[in-house]
Amino acid sequence: MEVPSVRKWALLLAAICVEVTGTLSLRASQDQRAWLVVVVVGYLASFYFLALVLRAGMPVGVAYGVWGAVGTAATAALAAVIFGDPFTTPIIAGIGLIIAGVLLVELGSRHQETPP
Repeated sequence: MEVPSVRKWALLLAAICVEVTGTLSLRASQDQRAWLVVVVVGYLASFYFLALVLRAGMPVGVAYGVWGAVGTAATAALAAVIFGDPFTTPIIAGIGLIIAGVLLVELGSRHQETPP
């Protein structure tokens, strides 16, 4: 039974959100070690949701690519807002290139629907 596409993407979004939370908490843990609990829970939850996405049938290249690209973009943007990290034109351009690459992987995976 095929899992609905919306559910796959919702699970992937959950994986991204908890991964970004874990990564930002890693930065916060430099000042307060209590944040390390959020780091561990965030990363464990992220891989749990990512595993559910793969079990639901999303190709690993697409799932991991989107997870990594959106996670990188969201972490960079939120770190700029929360911690004052730089968010320069080259950083934005690099994130754009990462997202473009992931879109190409997604498009490529749709054309490989023929049986092996």
